[in-house]
Amino acid sequence: MLHLGTMGWSYDFWIGNFYPEGSQNLLSEYAKNFDTVEIDNTFYRIPSGDIVRKWKEEVPDGFIFSAKFPRKITHIKMLRDCEEELSVFIEHLSLLGDKLGPMLIQLPPGFKPEMSGILKDFLAGLPERCRFAVEVRNKKWLDEKFYDLLRDNKVALVLLDHPWMPRMSTITADFTYIRWVGDRKKVKGTLGKVERDRSEDIRDWAVKIRGFLEDSVEVFGYFSKSYSGYPPGDVRMLLSEGL
Repeated sequence: MLHLGTMGWSYDFWIGNFYPEGSQNLLSEYAKNFDTVEIDNTFYRIPSGDIVRKWKEEVPDGFIFSAKFPRKITHIKMLRDCEEELSVFIEHLSLLGDKLGPMLIQLPPGFKPEMSGILKDFLAGLPERCRFAVEVRNKKWLDEKFYDLLRDNKVALVLLDHPWMPRMSTITADFTYIRWVGDRKKVKGTLGKVERDRSEDIRDWAVKIRGFLEDSVEVFGYFSKSYSGYPPGDVRMLLSEGL
């Protein structure tokens, strides 16, 4: 019911702290520590079927990949006229089989509530066999009309820890998707160490997550390198809160 990991795994600056010196296959090393990861590079390009099969083979049973929708769909075409890209993306990621978790539809700040009709049509066309989560970075979206749209389509609202957004806790599906993004203007995230103490924030989130789990809500959560600067440490700190 609880799946915690990081946004991405292919970071050389984690070698020598999170990854052992001399590590070659970083995904396999990652999977020795955590049971889920958010694939970041699917935002930039749709992976080939061969790459997806390789990912699947490199992790153990029970491991779960979440994946960001390609920016061509979300940021360039803004969910319009993207049927071909959507079909290929779903087809390729589905090769993960039972290792495929929720897919993240990250909407840009310029995708405004006035465009809710576009989102409604897009969500209605998604395959029911897959799980999806929607992230907004415009707080004007956050009202009951939007939550009902997500509930009607069994899509999770992404709970975002981000300087632009208010605290969020609304559940719209039988799972929730949390992203600890942080502030990239204040945290580099490439030093391989903690740059900002987030222990108090993580303790607050642990209380909230415990409530979700008690309500039988499955939780997927991923830390960015811009949150504290060292995502593996953030995951371990959250897990140490008795979850």
